[in-house]
Amino acid sequence: MASLDDDRTFSAHAFSKFGSIYEPLKSINLPKPEGGSLWDKLDHYYRIVKSTLLLHQSPTTGLFPTKTYGDNQKAKVHDSLYCAACAWALALAYRRIDDDKGRTHELEHSAIKCMRGILYCYMRQADKVQQFKQDPKPSECLHSVFSAHTGDEVFSHEEYSHLQINAVSLFLLYLVEMISSGLQVIYNTDEVSFIQNLVFCVERAYRVPDFGVWERGSKYNNGSPELHSSSVGLAKAALEAINGFNLFGKQGCSWSVIFVDFDAHNRNRQTLCSLLPRESRSHNTDAALLPCLSYPAFALDDEVLFSQTLDKIIRKLKGKYGFKRFLRDGYRTALEDKTRRYYKPAEIKLFDGIECEFPLFFIFMIIDGVFRGNPAQVKEYQDLLDPLLQHTCEGCPVVPKYYYVPADFVELEKKNPGSQKRFPSNSGCDGKFFLWGQAVYIIAKLLADKLISPKDIDPIGRYVAPEDQRNVSMRFSNQGPLENDLVVHVALIAESQRLQVFLNTYGIQTQTPQQVEPIQIWAQKELVKAYFHLGVNDKLGLSGRPDRPIGCLGTSKIYRILGKTVVCYSIIFDLSDFYMSQDVMMLIDDIKNALQFIKQYWKMHGRPLFVVLIREDNIRGSRFNPILDMLAAFRKGIVGGVKVHVDRVQTLISGAVVEQLDFLRITETEEAPVFKRLEELDLPKHSKVKRQSSTPNASELEQQPDVNINDWKSKSTYEILQKFNDCNCLASQALLSSILLKREGPNFITKDGTVAEHIERIYRRAGSKKLWSVVRFAASLLGKLVDSLAPSITNVLVQGKQVTLGAFGQEEEVISNPLSPGVIKKIIYEKCHLQDEREAVVQQELVIHIGWIISNSPELFSGMLKIRIGWIIHAMKYELKIRAGDMPAKDLYQMSPSEVKQLLLDILQPQQQGRGWLNRRQIDGSLNRAPAGFYDRVWQILERTPNGLIVAGKFLPQQPTLSDMTMYEMNFSLLVEDMLQNIDQPEYRQIIVELLMVISVILERNPELEFQDKVDLDKVVQEAFHDFQKDHGLPKGSEKQDDMTAFYNTHPTGKKGTCSYLSKAVITLLLEGEMKPSNDDPCTIS
Repeated sequence: MASLDDDRTFSAHAFSKFGSIYEPLKSINLPKPEGGSLWDKLDHYYRIVKSTLLLHQSPTTGLFPTKTYGDNQKAKVHDSLYCAACAWALALAYRRIDDDKGRTHELEHSAIKCMRGILYCYMRQADKVQQFKQDPKPSECLHSVFSAHTGDEVFSHEEYSHLQINAVSLFLLYLVEMISSGLQVIYNTDEVSFIQNLVFCVERAYRVPDFGVWERGSKYNNGSPELHSSSVGLAKAALEAINGFNLFGKQGCSWSVIFVDFDAHNRNRQTLCSLLPRESRSHNTDAALLPCLSYPAFALDDEVLFSQTLDKIIRKLKGKYGFKRFLRDGYRTALEDKTRRYYKPAEIKLFDGIECEFPLFFIFMIIDGVFRGNPAQVKEYQDLLDPLLQHTCEGCPVVPKYYYVPADFVELEKKNPGSQKRFPSNSGCDGKFFLWGQAVYIIAKLLADKLISPKDIDPIGRYVAPEDQRNVSMRFSNQGPLENDLVVHVALIAESQRLQVFLNTYGIQTQTPQQVEPIQIWAQKELVKAYFHLGVNDKLGLSGRPDRPIGCLGTSKIYRILGKTVVCYSIIFDLSDFYMSQDVMMLIDDIKNALQFIKQYWKMHGRPLFVVLIREDNIRGSRFNPILDMLAAFRKGIVGGVKVHVDRVQTLISGAVVEQLDFLRITETEEAPVFKRLEELDLPKHSKVKRQSSTPNASELEQQPDVNINDWKSKSTYEILQKFNDCNCLASQALLSSILLKREGPNFITKDGTVAEHIERIYRRAGSKKLWSVVRFAASLLGKLVDSLAPSITNVLVQGKQVTLGAFGQEEEVISNPLSPGVIKKIIYEKCHLQDEREAVVQQELVIHIGWIISNSPELFSGMLKIRIGWIIHAMKYELKIRAGDMPAKDLYQMSPSEVKQLLLDILQPQQQGRGWLNRRQIDGSLNRAPAGFYDRVWQILERTPNGLIVAGKFLPQQPTLSDMTMYEMNFSLLVEDMLQNIDQPEYRQIIVELLMVISVILERNPELEFQDKVDLDKVVQEAFHDFQKDHGLPKGSEKQDDMTAFYNTHPTGKKGTCSYLSKAVITLLLEGEMKPSNDDPCTIS
């Protein structure tokens, strides 16, 4: 950046109007000598900041306009934040000078004025914050553009893509950084409660698709939002920064502290790691990731993933004039139609190779180099940036917003990328400034010239290596280093003294709720009730924390609430209405999973305290032995591979994390909220625990009804009621109840209550008898919905997968974005109820299991982009059939929930050797598993297939597919899955996958060939199958054409393998003229 080192001076006339009001004008005109004093160096930058940035700051709101010319000025929150950060950075540099002539104060308050201007604009939209935190919709979000002079809204949601979580997150991050440096930005409790509500909104970033930094959402610029890594990363960084932070700085007290849900923060962290190195489904990479991964957010803890992501950004987006924002970005290119807001389908292909390049990102790389102590990187990008800078008439450096290829040179540039000269969007002499670029440039120069240090502009230490990170306030819990070998502290609580005495006879030491007093034990839902009071502000119309459950990280802390010390037990110990809680093996599994999760993700400085609540119901009958084994494992100190230390609650408190819920301040006139603590069951101490006789798993006979539903459908209601009262079989009662329910409705009254009450009683009795088929049938009739269904689906979606709900062979509902529990329930009971009522609840079971498994073992789902729940159930049924051999297969619906989960885990494991190929294809096809590189190969086939591919009536056209998308983007892979979705046989789906791999290899080895006509994959398979029949002595027509069992059971490779037949069929297409040599065929005779 030699241009800044030139001895440029401004004329007194040109600069006098920009002089500080705090100093005489005569000092303004000081030149910057080579190797001058600290004052001279800072004065040089001060003049640049005054003339290129502060000159444009609104005197009323403090915001900075996006356009520095014209009257109708609009301000973007995002750009204004960087301008405020620049003024603040220069103020930090001036703090080194005793007699700064008022410049420190002026610059600091320019930054404060901007931050408070944004806060003012935001607070006027408090109603949107209230709506958005309950239901995050684009139409209810905070605006991201305001009038620079009045702070008014300037665009409606229909006119502008306002949903930008990155902007709100960046505001919170800079707010913390500036207050940490000593600035006072937040003035009163109204503002504190508003900031707390912004945190509630940002906590859900991991599940809210937004429009991102570029305000366009999807790469196709068609108005659809996406989940962006850059937005989730900034949200994660903001939550880490503001957790436990005091907004009043050193003058603050307990009620100006901000609270963050640590489980929500952790979900953002997990989501970021699963999205990267991609930016989103349509953006394979994006320059917007630079401010997320590096300054100012430093959002990523994983150095390997950081290097992988940064390398991809540099490799794909770096040019001579800056970085492209993303590939096929049409913004401000010569071919972009500026009269339209959105692009047409396939239009983005036009911009391939002529994307504008932004010098701004060279500056971010300079800052990154300074922070990471990499002088070679700093010099590399300074040398690249220097020739790109323009200058004002007074000699101030100007960062052009972008460099573009003029219309006349577009074709030449496309033919020979990088060959044409690009031109800057603004020169500085025209009065046009790109203020985001100017601001970041000054910060970079101050750092590179060592006028400020990284610690100055990052006082909370975002850039420090993860193991050294500390939060600002040590009084409140925070995100500290990851423990390598965490020991989870465990307190065993028996719900009655009688149970305690009983367990003691087996050497299991427990405490009762009474024995831990004055400490109270709460359910997590009581803690949720306490958090309802956080951030409440009646003046602004803001309620407290939304009704969201507290996860097992949150329940592993100790809480101080209204003078009470409280420990909480996890949601897994809540008494649930859903039948899965009646399977004690599921409870044990949940406990092990929770301990694993806590071990993996606990990042606080104290030890987690995990409360295990043992109820009398847990030890009844056959449940006792598994529970006793688990409790014995706790005593030994290791449970499911996690080290645990069991002790009394009073002893464990000293090493725990204590969260002070000081926002629950009750004045004398206010009525204190009532919280329900866990009460000890009032039972005689020496009375015997009723263990009942051991209940074995119910026989299949007990689970079968002794009535035929078709016989009874036509009978009268009176006859059905008579039969219902006469029969003792629960399965039959459930069946008869279902007829009454559909005919008369749930509120139809019988002599023993309503039909719904009858079914509820059947549900409870069948549960205690372990009649799982009856339980599931009754649960479905009652429309039961399992807890945590929506979060489990979100867990799958953030791994870059889609979920489909619906029965196998029936219409499915594809879920691509998180949904509310109500919407999910509607889908399940509409799509899964058609053939077998039990399917609706079994699909819920699987969603819960898959949500857990994919969070902890994502590798089990490799090659599976669509998690088709109905198809997975089909695979499980098929697996049971294989295991049964010649015997009748076990009924999936009669298995306990824990057995269902184990079966799911079994089929997700790579198939064991010794299985027939039919079996393998059945399972892999049902799981929708594809081989590595499969989708890339389909792309390569499509490049050589002008008329597209068709299978099972579903057509994948070459255009606009290739024009709209790129090979490696997620959306293309999902499009291929859509093409395969009409196939109704799992084994046939796998044959089609194998066929596509074969076609790809043939085309790869014969680059001169391409398909001429539309390729009908079904036709190719049929040809291959006919050849197979001939070779096996089965002439055409001798058996049913669709009986392909022998073909499916054939090994893929080898002389008589399926691939050889498929290859022959593909080559036959060539000989029949369905392929033609490509234009550059070296063998063509002209």
